[in-house]
Amino acid sequence: MSDGTTGTATGARAPRRMRTDARRNVESLLEAAKTVFATSGVDVPAKEITDLAGVGVGTLYRHFPQRSDLIKAVIEREIDACADAAPALAAEHKPGIALARWLDRLAAFVATKRGFAAALHSGDPAFDGLSGYLMEKLGPALGSLLDTATAAGEIRAEVSPQDLLYAVAKLCAPLPDEEPDYGRRMVALLVDGLRPADSSADLPFAR
Repeated sequence: MSDGTTGTATGARAPRRMRTDARRNVESLLEAAKTVFATSGVDVPAKEITDLAGVGVGTLYRHFPQRSDLIKAVIEREIDACADAAPALAAEHKPGIALARWLDRLAAFVATKRGFAAALHSGDPAFDGLSGYLMEKLGPALGSLLDTATAAGEIRAEVSPQDLLYAVAKLCAPLPDEEPDYGRRMVALLVDGLRPADSSADLPFAR
């Protein structure tokens, strides 16, 4: 029986699509925040971000009312980009090299995000879902690369995606007297150690 209403009149309205200029502003802010966070940390003044993005401070706060909103959006964007890189690397390189280059990209992401670790462990509920989001997006991407490299005999079979994600996070944890590239060098050693003992495969990292 009809209730006399149309499908568009019942329930909550569907959210409006973001206008092209607003979408462009958000992308500019996220790219600027990514750059500034990497060099100056997550507590940098808002104006430094908006100046680089070419927008006003009001635009920043309209889209990201809290600093935690911006930090979360930057992290999720980087996680998405890292996950999306896996199929492209798999198409361009041999399995072991594709895996090594993807792990290097992940290491660079983890190592260069100054202040992110402290922010994520601050107790702010805005960050509660990020660990799950990371595993949801990066676990399958890494799993696909790892399975292919294992099947090709270039990586030992006992390694899991979760093992590698945790290992990269630990190896890239900030150290007071080391540059961010230190973590990437340690991950390169980890990848070298993943090869079977009788493998002569060369798994160079992109630089």
